[in-house]
Amino acid sequence: MAWLISAATIAGLGSLFTLGQYAADALFAETHCYQGVRTNGAADQDVNCFSVSSTGKFYKVFSASSDSKWAANAHPGYAMPGLWDGHGHLFQYGEFLNSVNLFGSTTMDEIRGRVGKYVDEHPEAGTTQEWIRGVGWDQMALGAMPTADEFAADERLKDLYIMLDRVDVHCIWVSQAVLDLLPQDIPDIPGGEIVRNPGMGVFCDNAMAPVMALWPKPDNKKKSAFLKSAMKQLNQYGLVGMHDAGVSAGNLNLFKELVGSEDWTVRVYAMAEYYDRNAVCPDPVERYNDSDGVLNIQSVKLFADGALGSWGSAMIDDYSDRPGVSGSLLVNASELTYRAVSWATKGFQVNIHAIGDLANRYAVDAQTAALRLLCPCESLADCQARHRFRIEHSQIIHEDDQARMHAIGIIPSIQPTHATSDMAYAEQRLGKDRTQKEAYRMRSLLDIGPILGSDFPVEPADPFQGIYAAVTRKSPHTGLGVNGAVDGWHTEEALTLDQAIRGFTEGPAYGGFMEGKAGVIQVGAYADWIVLDKRLEDLDIEELRSLHVKETWVAGKRVYNRD
Repeated sequence: MAWLISAATIAGLGSLFTLGQYAADALFAETHCYQGVRTNGAADQDVNCFSVSSTGKFYKVFSASSDSKWAANAHPGYAMPGLWDGHGHLFQYGEFLNSVNLFGSTTMDEIRGRVGKYVDEHPEAGTTQEWIRGVGWDQMALGAMPTADEFAADERLKDLYIMLDRVDVHCIWVSQAVLDLLPQDIPDIPGGEIVRNPGMGVFCDNAMAPVMALWPKPDNKKKSAFLKSAMKQLNQYGLVGMHDAGVSAGNLNLFKELVGSEDWTVRVYAMAEYYDRNAVCPDPVERYNDSDGVLNIQSVKLFADGALGSWGSAMIDDYSDRPGVSGSLLVNASELTYRAVSWATKGFQVNIHAIGDLANRYAVDAQTAALRLLCPCESLADCQARHRFRIEHSQIIHEDDQARMHAIGIIPSIQPTHATSDMAYAEQRLGKDRTQKEAYRMRSLLDIGPILGSDFPVEPADPFQGIYAAVTRKSPHTGLGVNGAVDGWHTEEALTLDQAIRGFTEGPAYGGFMEGKAGVIQVGAYADWIVLDKRLEDLDIEELRSLHVKETWVAGKRVYNRD
């Protein structure tokens, strides 16, 4: 017998279901009150309580009077929306936490000492199947590019397989054992540099590919351990979500297997990336949106150039400190455009890594071409408002291209600590005029973003250090500006505290199509929040450098407790 149900009956059943869910939320909701709550809304000064439904969303946000039972039983501390990192690398961060930390090293002896200590603690490392990994060396601090011979000075290291990433992860430094796996007459590679002077051992950008092809990749068991340790540390910093800026198709599949497990405590907005970084065909990757907002795959990460510190960012004019050198385009302009269009027509948000002003110009060109193809009868700005293409880093942008970004609304995804890490040599690389007009914009790009992040493990994952750098334009490590100056570096581009907080909350939410769901405390949003001992607004700005979160909550569950 066929059942015939009218549209009105269906609508009535839908209303009953909605009412039933509302009643269930009201029955099972847990209410949390604090000394104060920042919602990122208009009535922060009055809000001190919120209720969380059984589905892990904010069910009610309200102000309890001082004489109410809610206020009387309020938790100590101040709540605010959980923070997001708009550009990080999850697997690499987990690997970094389980490898050699070279950040801050200034001598070869110090580096050999750190690697040697790791070998003492991990005697199984350094074999053909278990290379020693690390990140954080910088030739600017060492005084020269390192070579494979440097490891031979330590008997423990001279025969081991070692691969260490430069601070920007755009160069790798390898031992002689690794070099011996490569052809002796290895040729130069377009879009990269094999550093041959003062000796072999360092490979940058596209030239890293032959070495990376030999590296024994970690298996899924080890990758899962990396993810667990990374998420645990991010929660400790007050991060409830992050945009993973480049995940291979295989790792995306592992994400989908692990999502929902007990150890998965960070929301991830993942950008697809192929192992060769600029693969043409998007077919092997499928869009994916977890129903609980824990994993989202609908964007791609393409690469235009390398990094400034290794003279790899592609510049319109030569580097001021290296005449005849203008950086490396990892692909040419027409190829970048083709790949942007290819991914965009498959329904992916197109995000392009661009640091130098030439790379940023070509990124804007490529994204403009893709938008014109997607919306032939619509303004570029209206089309961009729906597709939200981004430029990752957006570090050095010619004034003409800044104007184009403003006109179209292309979103800059910026890491504030890159400016404070690079300020010691940025003007040396770029010259005064380019630095003043093009480099490390933040305030002048505020109307089209920005999304703020750290690029961990390249920079520390602590978002409060990023907020400090954005507000002061000073190093969060030292509290000082360039060359130890008391004043910040180019403070005309600094943000206010409120703008910086929103850059780590609402900025990533908008850039990840999650506005109203993430980065806010409001009805219907994901119940993600952190608890601090004081309001950020009440802190001395210098306290941000060493701020420790009291609690972190994701989907209404506490995932970190300092006590």
